[in-house]
Amino acid sequence: MATTYNTFNLHTAPEKFYIEACDDGAGDVLAIDRVSTEMTLTVRKDVPPSAVTRPICGIMGTIRLVAGMYLVVITKKKKVGDLLGHAVWKATDFDIISYKKTVLHLTDTQMQDNKAFLSMLNSVLNTDGFYFTTDYDLTHSLQRLANTSPEFQEMTLLERADQRFVWNGHLLREFMAQPELHKFVYPVIHGFIAMKSCCINGKIFDWNIISRRSCFRAGVRYYVRGIDSEGHAANFVETEQIVQYNGAKASFVQTRGSIPFYWSQRPNLKYKPKPQISKSINHLDGFQRHFDSQIITYGKQVILNLVNQKGSEKPLEQAFAKMVDSLGNGMIKYIAFDFHKECSRMRWHRLQILVDMVAEMQEEFGYFLVDSDGTVQIQQDGTFRSNCMDCLDRTNVIQSLLARRSLQSQLERMGVLHVGQRIEEQADFEKIYKNAWADNANACAKQYAGTGALKTDFTRTGKRTQWGLLMDGWNSMIRYYKNNFSDGFRQDSIDLFLGNYAVEEADMNTPLHEPKDWKFLTLPIIMVVAFSMCIICLLMAGDTWTETLAYVLFWGSASVVTGGVILFNGRDFVDAPKLVQKEKMD
Repeated sequence: MATTYNTFNLHTAPEKFYIEACDDGAGDVLAIDRVSTEMTLTVRKDVPPSAVTRPICGIMGTIRLVAGMYLVVITKKKKVGDLLGHAVWKATDFDIISYKKTVLHLTDTQMQDNKAFLSMLNSVLNTDGFYFTTDYDLTHSLQRLANTSPEFQEMTLLERADQRFVWNGHLLREFMAQPELHKFVYPVIHGFIAMKSCCINGKIFDWNIISRRSCFRAGVRYYVRGIDSEGHAANFVETEQIVQYNGAKASFVQTRGSIPFYWSQRPNLKYKPKPQISKSINHLDGFQRHFDSQIITYGKQVILNLVNQKGSEKPLEQAFAKMVDSLGNGMIKYIAFDFHKECSRMRWHRLQILVDMVAEMQEEFGYFLVDSDGTVQIQQDGTFRSNCMDCLDRTNVIQSLLARRSLQSQLERMGVLHVGQRIEEQADFEKIYKNAWADNANACAKQYAGTGALKTDFTRTGKRTQWGLLMDGWNSMIRYYKNNFSDGFRQDSIDLFLGNYAVEEADMNTPLHEPKDWKFLTLPIIMVVAFSMCIICLLMAGDTWTETLAYVLFWGSASVVTGGVILFNGRDFVDAPKLVQKEKMD
């Protein structure tokens, strides 16, 4: 496999950027013309002595904004660990550098827009969870990598990457067209990676979790639900658990993704907006596309639908079951498990009902196993596709239980666990295991919902705690605020970063300046004034109690009525995306 360079120096000159490969024996320099934007290979002696030099850790790519082209570079990285002898890095800091030396050619409005777009890019880059390697393909599971052709093995990291998980794919589009530049860039995934060196019975083994978030139909909690016309599901994440011991390696893959038909749940100031299933679209076409691609990639599918089977979630569960029946595909099995009902009143032990229910299927699917000689012993020929409403909290709990069951079998087969020993009895490892899965839940939740996950006290400790309930309440409040008042900006940021919205240079008419409806400005002011007057009337009583009561009732009624009007028109008051008009739902 053609590897990429590890370390770089960025030389900034007035006319060009020079990115010098600093690996031992490397002599290549990438020159980027700051006027024509042309990219060519050159050598060190062509770098002007006057250029300002600084080290960088990598190139994320380039992007066009109102002021022109920008170069996005990784300025800091942190080593996560080693996977099969390859260093895995987490990108922790970035810089966005303008090709243009000044923005004075822009109008005030254009400057404002350019600043807003830069803020959006920084918003995505500051979301924790970007990972890369320079000599290993992080976008594919161990099993996919083992079943590749010799031609695939010769490809560069950029050419062979699974495009579902390349989060800087849009930023690298100029590099893709020039194969000679591929050694300067690499795919960056978004999600979570934990790499732990563990010990059981005196035997040291490596245990890893890799969660890869799809960049297709990517977005935030309430603005991206269901699937698109290509069958890509919202919040789709492939999670792979990898074990390495004595030269042998094993892998177990699970997936999660939004309920795969056309539905929406737009924020409207209510704590839990009612889900809406589209009535005007043929659901079965997208549904079939989704599962056809899943079966091709992962084999047999067992759907674990964890949503409530009553209330507002019930229609989604019924529609999902009906569509699986309509599809009539023997490769797909559907299991509905009402997580909240089964585990109500802290009865978390009842999750074992589901684990036992799917035990036979898990045995049938197996896992991927390669012995120390490099011989493939077992292939995983099916996956569990779990979902709840957000595919976060409930989903992660179930995935951690299924992964533990697979790990039990893997460690027994590798000779780490003795016959009759249980993972649950290995206190030190169990703590590492639970904390890593809880960290995985938090990472996926922050990336999609804007806060840490709920129910992580169970994942960390194996039981529900009062403190955990309090933290869930706090996170739920933060989610409510973000989902209603800041997620439009977050959605725009992701759409810009992934290329779902393209900025034209010197664009005079960006969608950022849509005028707000009069209700948005007027009604909140009226409500605040009315509520304030109500409080003042209570604190500064009139001559008689009847006079005070009349004032309180008047201003109180005004604030309640205004609040009711705001709630009724809730969609007009939330922070909605401006850049990409998401498909309208009936």
